[in-house]
Amino acid sequence: MPNRPDIIPFPTGKPTLVEPEAMARVYEEVKTPYKYGIVLRGEADEIVDCPNIFRHGNRWYMVYISSRAEVGYQTCLARSDDLLHWEKLGIVLPLRGEGWDAWQAAGGISLYDTRWNGSHELGKHEGRYWLPYIGGAKKGYEPDPLAIGMAYTDDPVAMRPWERLDSNPVLAPGQSDTRNFEHVTLYKSAIIRDESRSLGAPFVMYYNGKSAPYGIEAIGIALSHDMRTWQRFGHGPILTSIGSAPWAISGDPQITRIGDLWVMFYFGAFWDRGAFDTFACSRNLIHWTKWSGPHLIAPTLPFENEYAHKPWILKHEGIVYHFYCAVGTEGRVIALATSKDLRSS
Repeated sequence: MPNRPDIIPFPTGKPTLVEPEAMARVYEEVKTPYKYGIVLRGEADEIVDCPNIFRHGNRWYMVYISSRAEVGYQTCLARSDDLLHWEKLGIVLPLRGEGWDAWQAAGGISLYDTRWNGSHELGKHEGRYWLPYIGGAKKGYEPDPLAIGMAYTDDPVAMRPWERLDSNPVLAPGQSDTRNFEHVTLYKSAIIRDESRSLGAPFVMYYNGKSAPYGIEAIGIALSHDMRTWQRFGHGPILTSIGSAPWAISGDPQITRIGDLWVMFYFGAFWDRGAFDTFACSRNLIHWTKWSGPHLIAPTLPFENEYAHKPWILKHEGIVYHFYCAVGTEGRVIALATSKDLRSS
């Protein structure tokens, strides 16, 4: 196993928290009380999960993951002209059948425009678009252990497989610098470009990891200068549900910028009913204040009566669109809620 870089310690000093009034303003800005319904579903033997939305060439695209007969997740692409009606295009990160990522290849976008109501386009590094993905060698539904790899392409909407780095995985639970909260499995990541390099590097990855013995999941940070080598930041998580049920989950972070605040959309599970979407805010990308008010999405309808979780939230032309994974009477599907009632559109 190659030598790993040292963990960068958290900065010393009193945490910077966000005042309740600012948290309430964010909630009012991002809430989506109107449930539009299911926008993408699998075939008879297929489940779909983890929507990530971006804009490219005046059209909308969704990177999502799919598993047939619960063999393992692979990464797919869909397209839309209006964010409501989606056409499946096919697989962009397939199962390999061999190696550390033989039967799991669950990807999500990176270097997206973090500005709230921004362009929603993807950024490049070295002339390439980058996709972090969860890989694993076992068949089944998210079997431990899982690690994070990187893939790249010169065209994010071309229907051909993204290229995987030869040096994958870039982060794994068995590495010498693995922290306690992530020593069982690593899950979905969000990579943003921090132009100010406020944490010391231009690329910041947020991801959730799982620890023993009960499977609690928390969110931590890693940094990179080149999208290939990742250095863990801090000796513990920056957002967790510790203090709730010992199997509670905080996961699938998405980072955006609203005014002078960084906002992390993420899902919680098993520290309230089922699984739901919520948010936290930060002024420095390190200290996060969790929202304690109403959930952004929670199970209320039959098609989401088990889980309503795993957010991707954006604002376009004055409307907030909240994509999420719904689990209920229709299986595991991708659904949408909005800030304006669009069901008659």
